[in-house]
Amino acid sequence: MVENVKELLKLHEGIPHEVYLDNENSSIMPQEIVDEMLPYFNKKAYGNPTLTHKPGWEAFEVIMNCFQKISKTIGAKNLEDITFTPGETEANNQAIMGACFAQKGKGKKIIISEIEPINVLQVAEMMQKFGFTTQKIPVNQEGFINLEKLKEAVDSETILVSISSVNNEIGTVQPIKEAVDIVKSKNKQALFHTDASDAYGRIPFDVQNLNIDLATLSSYKILGPRGMGALYLRDGVNMERILEGQIGTQKLWPGVENTPLIVGFTKASELAFQNFDSNVAKMRMLRDKLVNGIFGELNDLRFNGPKGDKRSPDNANVSILRAEGEALTIELSLKGVYVSSGSACSRRLLQPSHVLIAIGRIFEEAHGSILMKVTRNQTEEDIAYVLNVLPTAVNRIRGIVGSTGVH
Repeated sequence: MVENVKELLKLHEGIPHEVYLDNENSSIMPQEIVDEMLPYFNKKAYGNPTLTHKPGWEAFEVIMNCFQKISKTIGAKNLEDITFTPGETEANNQAIMGACFAQKGKGKKIIISEIEPINVLQVAEMMQKFGFTTQKIPVNQEGFINLEKLKEAVDSETILVSISSVNNEIGTVQPIKEAVDIVKSKNKQALFHTDASDAYGRIPFDVQNLNIDLATLSSYKILGPRGMGALYLRDGVNMERILEGQIGTQKLWPGVENTPLIVGFTKASELAFQNFDSNVAKMRMLRDKLVNGIFGELNDLRFNGPKGDKRSPDNANVSILRAEGEALTIELSLKGVYVSSGSACSRRLLQPSHVLIAIGRIFEEAHGSILMKVTRNQTEEDIAYVLNVLPTAVNRIRGIVGSTGVH
């Protein structure tokens, strides 16, 4: 296996230009975030923030400032409303499992949409082992949740509803405020959680305006370090820990806080919101240039998800018929363009994306999808390079099966 990887990497030598569009699955940290983090590994605030010595007090002060800064970006009232976790997956696990265990005896129904990310979908299904039930709300062909079905589903047994603010694969911006209003009107005691990882830093997101109880944030999805995320928990909401161990500055997540990564996440947040409107406008411009260019050069395509303001500004998801997605990611990689095919969480199981199947794509369309996400740090020259190599890559793959897709 290692030798095979070495051979693959050797084939990439001499690439003239690289464009990283796989920001769904990881991201490239800007140098200024790396520089912000470095001192906290070995020069300052490197102590355990619960201990009574200078490095510990320094770490405590730094982490408290980070709590405050992150809480302000989402409109949280108290810095204690934020819990730092090792990532989005851990935050979603804590939100769903912790909320359900705390509410046990008050009801047993969990409601999610059928296009939730895997780390929500699988946890909600797993809770059935503990006596809970899971109901999935369908979506339309653009991925919008059926609000009437949601209204029908919420009852006195409902303890938790979890619907992502923005779908991570097709960029659908869900009507979260309307969904919260429906849930609270049917059952005031039901908690509402949203995975806001793909909304944070890309669309306006305020926990007070939305009236949500829990929200998940991700660091790397705003160009921060991997291995860091956060969970917002509204003051007064009951929650059980899902892990046990030494309690530090936060009651909900045990263990010694990772000060360097918390600092990096906070710096990434600062940069994302520093020029929020211009950042969003640039991402939208680059995304539209990319999508329009692809549809101008190729045929037999399917655009997955909504268009315009109802879609996250960074997201482009296109199904390319007669071109298997995994083969296309490899072909593009050899040219220095890095994308993903379908859902990164499901592709290793050789299964089509559950999101694309839910919006009505057949298996061939789902398997032929590529997901691309732009960032504020990319350029029009980057997109032009992608549009230069993508048609050639597609037609090389299509040529293997005896067909072409150029207009």
